Amino acid sequence: MTASAITAGLLVAVLTALSALHAYWGLGGVWPGTDPASLAETVVGTRGGRMPGLIPCLVVSACLTAVAVFVGWRAGIVPDLKLPLWLWTAGYGGALAVFAARGIAGFVPSLVRYSEGTPFHRLNTVLYSPLCIAIAAGMIALWWITRPAVSAP
Repeated sequence: MTASAITAGLLVAVLTALSALHAYWGLGGVWPGTDPASLAETVVGTRGGRMPGLIPCLVVSACLTAVAVFVGWRAGIVPDLKLPLWLWTAGYGGALAVFAARGIAGFVPSLVRYSEGTPFHRLNTVLYSPLCIAIAAGMIALWWITRPAVSAP
């Protein structure tokens, strides 16, 4: 198995799991909390707040699925969908930038101060932000070790 296949497989698995988790939350699931309020404290970082509703959660889920498709494209495991190369590249690069920015932002004290005293605050430092940085790093690595699987129109 090649490095690109391993990297892509791990990224697609993580992105798909995150997509499913966001859909689960949108449909009313409360894990890893015990109720909607504890879930909001754990994954959003707001006290007494509410989780985003069905539509925002499904939009995030769809975006994560799209990123998994971009990763699959880059690794050559998604067939050519006849989209222009610039669109594939912009989607991949945009997703990479979002994950990198989210990961870095989680370590900027002024940006996460709102969550102090919630489970999110610690989880963001030890899990959420590092995971975003790892996804971005994996996408960078995949970009450098592969060539696009589609040709320019």
